[in-house]
Amino acid sequence: MSFLKRLGYYLVGLSIGLLFLTFFLKKKSTETGLEFCYFPNCRTLKDLRSKPLVYSDKVNRLIEAREVDSLQIALFLNEGDVDFGKSDTQSVPCKTYFIRTKLRNRNAELQVQNCPEKAILMDVITLK
Repeated sequence: MSFLKRLGYYLVGLSIGLLFLTFFLKKKSTETGLEFCYFPNCRTLKDLRSKPLVYSDKVNRLIEAREVDSLQIALFLNEGDVDFGKSDTQSVPCKTYFIRTKLRNRNAELQVQNCPEKAILMDVITLK
């Protein structure tokens, strides 16, 4: 058997295997809600979403004044970008993260303390 024929069989088998694996993993992830997070931004946001959220007094006042609502906070935790340069990831027991996203066509930043048992939303800052 020539090299090109063996290469062809290999590529056909590899493509069938990849299609099967993609179909199987996609079905499994949609049924169980499984999410694959490999990058630090995704892992941090997933960790924050998995814990109970506690609002600080400042965030409670912003919610009561209708400057921010729970859907916008969910937007921060789902689609935000963590600013690791500004965040304090070494503090113990609670790490402090700054998460940026757009709210009402303006840039905004959420300050969150990530404690072992809960996530405390400290402040929502509107940036210029």
